[in-house]
Amino acid sequence: MLKDFKAFIMRGNVVDLAVGVIIGAAFGTIVKSLVDDMLMPVLGLLTGGIDFSNMFVLLKAGAKAPAPYASLADAKAAGAVTVNYGVFINAVIAFLIVAFCVFLLVQAVAKLHKAPPPAPPNTKDCPYCKRAIPKDATRCPECTSQLSEAA
Repeated sequence: MLKDFKAFIMRGNVVDLAVGVIIGAAFGTIVKSLVDDMLMPVLGLLTGGIDFSNMFVLLKAGAKAPAPYASLADAKAAGAVTVNYGVFINAVIAFLIVAFCVFLLVQAVAKLHKAPPPAPPNTKDCPYCKRAIPKDATRCPECTSQLSEAA
């Protein structure tokens, strides 16, 4: 069983998948930083200083401190029940950016991997029965017709 497990782990697909997951996690961290540290401040500036990460709806005030709360962190510290739609907006924007980056990456890889030219045909059609036969054949194996050199 151990030998089968080792063979399973060492198969190319499993190793490729593991490398993909690790690189994907690192890529996700980079994109999260891009969204949180670069794009959201600009978006907040364009929308009049709105900070999406602090957008929430208070459902129930917390027991530790009364409402209103200046930020989501204050509401969480007070134990308030909130719907954090701003965090959701950040997640949607991050997802769209990741999806767009992956799309661009796939497009770039597709351009790098050009399709190999088609192999020259190794068959020809019999002029009598129109079946595919080997290119060097002198007699058709289907209809047994003698083929001339021109065929």
